[in-house]
Amino acid sequence: MTPEEHADWLEAGRKLFAAECKFFYASQKLDQLPPTAGPEVAFAGRSNVGKSSLVNALTGRKTLARTSAQPGRTKQLNFFDLGERLTLVDMPGYGYARANRDVKEDWQGLMFDYLRGRPTLRRVALLLDARIEVKETDGQVMDLLDQAAVTFQIVLTKADAVTGAKLAAKQAEAAALARAHPAAYPEIVSTSSQTGAGIDILRAALTELAGPA
Repeated sequence: MTPEEHADWLEAGRKLFAAECKFFYASQKLDQLPPTAGPEVAFAGRSNVGKSSLVNALTGRKTLARTSAQPGRTKQLNFFDLGERLTLVDMPGYGYARANRDVKEDWQGLMFDYLRGRPTLRRVALLLDARIEVKETDGQVMDLLDQAAVTFQIVLTKADAVTGAKLAAKQAEAAALARAHPAAYPEIVSTSSQTGAGIDILRAALTELAGPA
């Protein structure tokens, strides 16, 4: 990609994510999902990895997706329409041990069923916290996405809290994970919802999946 093409690529992402983005649906059960329409991108990750904060940063809104310091707070699939070209889906977190067992299993059952059965789902942005080690549950979700043949892209969050050498090591670890999973998209994006680092790259990458302008 030439510098000019790269600039155009970033600008396309900026334009799409500057469009109106509005919440339009929430679902706690598989049979309550909205009708399929245009392409969807889902955001998945462990509880408190920063899914809602990332959706807010991508769309330039502070309160579009609700955030909480309490892990396990999000209990449903939340759907947001972006410029009538792309649907963003904020998914329930996984791997939070303190959640009520029955509710926790229901969240994960809904999440896994959605991933396996949604024909308009183009990609899952799988968020990993750059500050901590990859957990067993992260690997289980990657295996599930492989089995379901759902393309996922690893997105590192909270990268501003990691030093240069440590971030480079985390990026290398994420790249190795991507190579080990057939459903993984090869490019890793490191982001910070606090500083905005990597947000323009992720916007542009997701814009490639959107419907026509």
